Amino acid sequence: MIATDEDALICDLAETYHIYNYRDFRPSYIAILAVGLGADSRIKKAISGETLDTSELMMATIIDQLNLIIWSKTKDAEKGRNRPKSILQRIKKSEVSAYQSPQAWEEARQRIIGGE
Repeated sequence: MIATDEDALICDLAETYHIYNYRDFRPSYIAILAVGLGADSRIKKAISGETLDTSELMMATIIDQLNLIIWSKTKDAEKGRNRPKSILQRIKKSEVSAYQSPQAWEEARQRIIGGE
């Protein structure tokens, strides 16, 4: 796990177990704690290649389905035009997972929601 993304593991250990310097502990102890991290932990998402956690996937799917239901009641739907774009697909295509500044985060946010 350390070889995959040490920073993600450090964040997960700090958030979950309040361990701020894993090197102060036996490697076997840290290994046990790391294996016990949840599926939505940063390190497990990094290992699996996922960028979103389960709740984010579910929320995006719900929004997409609601948008389709609403759209299906419109004249545009009757003519097959202006179908709503999938939020889930836009989020999954996003390659940025960490930001160096608030400005970088805001720029990425605007790209995702289509503001710029």
